[in-house]
Amino acid sequence: MNITLNNKALENKIVLITGAGGGIGFETAKSCASMGAIVLIIEINKEKGLKANKLINDLYPNKSFFFNIDLGNEKAIRKLVKQITFKYGSPDVIFNNATVVVTGQIGDYSIDDFDYSYKVNLKAPVLLTTSFIKLMKKRNSGSIIFVSSSGAAPYLSAYETFKTAQVEFSNALALELEESNVYTYTIAPGLVKTDTAKKSIKDVAQSMGITLDEFYNQNENHILDVTDAGIGFALSILKASEYNGQEISSIQAINDFLDTSKKSFISTSKKPKNLSINMLLLKIIDSFIEQYNGWKTRNIFEKQWVLRDFKKYMKITAEAVNNQFKIIKDQINNDEVPDVSVNLLANLQHYWEHQYKLLQGFEKDKEKLIEYSKTINEWISDLKTLINLLK
Repeated sequence: MNITLNNKALENKIVLITGAGGGIGFETAKSCASMGAIVLIIEINKEKGLKANKLINDLYPNKSFFFNIDLGNEKAIRKLVKQITFKYGSPDVIFNNATVVVTGQIGDYSIDDFDYSYKVNLKAPVLLTTSFIKLMKKRNSGSIIFVSSSGAAPYLSAYETFKTAQVEFSNALALELEESNVYTYTIAPGLVKTDTAKKSIKDVAQSMGITLDEFYNQNENHILDVTDAGIGFALSILKASEYNGQEISSIQAINDFLDTSKKSFISTSKKPKNLSINMLLLKIIDSFIEQYNGWKTRNIFEKQWVLRDFKKYMKITAEAVNNQFKIIKDQINNDEVPDVSVNLLANLQHYWEHQYKLLQGFEKDKEKLIEYSKTINEWISDLKTLINLLK
C-alpha cells in the first residue's frame, strides 16, 4: 500500500518492540522510527537483531537500539527492565510482538515445549507489563499492545492457549486502567507470510492433510504483505485511546489511518414508507444467517478470527445473535409480534460498517471486492431503513 507516514507523529517516543529482528516486528520498528520514535529492538537472535538495528539506523540515525535477550528467561527480562528504566524511565509504548510457535497434536508435544511457549507467549508480556505499569500510571500516559492470533485451532494448542490468554489479560488491564491515559489493546496481523508463520502453517497444514501451497492457495486473496502488517501495527499506536480495550486488526488500523470512515459508502436511498417491517426484518435475518453459516465453513484460522472479532465488536457471540434471529423469524412466521431489539440492530449495522472497512483492504480480487461491497452496502441500507421504521 502507498502510505506516507508523518515523520513527527511519534517524535521521541520510546517504543519497545519484542521480536523485532525480523518479520512484522522489524517492519513495525522501521515504521515507528520513520515516525520519529526511538525503537528498542528486543530479539533473541543476535545476528538478526544487529542487522535490523543497523538497517533502521542507516535510514533513521540514532533511532534504534538493540537488546539481545531470550524472553523465555525471567532473569534476563528483569535485567533488561533495569537497563531500560535506568536509561529511559518507562517506555511510552510496549509492543508484545515476540512469539514462539509450538505445533503438534495434544499429547505429542513435550511439556518442556509447552512451558517455553508459556514463558515467551504469556509470561514475558505479563512481566514487561507489571514491570512498567506503575511508572506509566504515575506519568499518566503509555500504551501496552499485545499481538493476538486466530484463537483455538487444532495442532496449535500450545501456542493459541497463551495468545488467547494475552487477549484476556489485556481486557482485564483495560478495565483496571479506566479513567487513566494508559491504554491497552490487542492487534491481529492477519495471514502474513513471515518465516515463523510459514513454518507453523506448514506443520498444521500437514496435520490437516493438505500442503502448504494448498493452504495459501485457499487464502490467496486474504494474505497481507509483511510490510503492510508492520505499518498497520505502527499506525495503531496513533489511535491507542480509541482502540483501548479492543481487539483490532492491522488492516483496520491502516483503514482508519486512511480515514475510510469518511467515505460515503452507504446508500442514501430510502425504502418505501409502506414497506412491511416484517418483510424487511426477515430479509435482514436471512442475510445474517447466510453470512453466519458461511463463517462456519471457513478454515479454522479465518473462522476463529471472524467470530472473535464479531464478539469483540458486538459484545455478544455470533451464535447468540443467530439464535435470537431464529426465534424472531419463528415469531413472524407464526403471525406473532416479533420481539426485536433496536439496539441489537444498531450494533449489527455498526458491525457491518466495520466489516465493510476491513473488506476494502482485505479483498484483493477487484471483482469480488465490488460484489461483496455492494452486498454489505445493501445490508447496511436495509438496517438503517428498518431502524428508522421501528423508531
